Amino acid sequence: MELLGLSEDELCRVLDVDPLTLLSGQLEHRSELPILLALLDEASERAGPDVLTRWVRASGPSGRPLDALLRRDFAAFEDALGELAERGFVLRGGHH
Repeated sequence: MELLGLSEDELCRVLDVDPLTLLSGQLEHRSELPILLALLDEASERAGPDVLTRWVRASGPSGRPLDALLRRDFAAFEDALGELAERGFVLRGGHH
């Protein structure tokens, strides 16, 4: 939650749990959690936590990584992390 700057509601949607389950720490049955943590651990070592917080909400070639997480499309999120590793973190300014 902290690493990506997610709200409690966003994390509940990503993990498909209710807030009580999240607050109680009863997440052992969520198979996605260890995989996501491993992916994010590797990415944070390379990019740093501040970069990940900004990156997850930035639009990239395949949309915002946060949107993939909220759809529970973990393969798309993993692909976005791969793109981050290849290209580095680049924010492009909008055109007015």
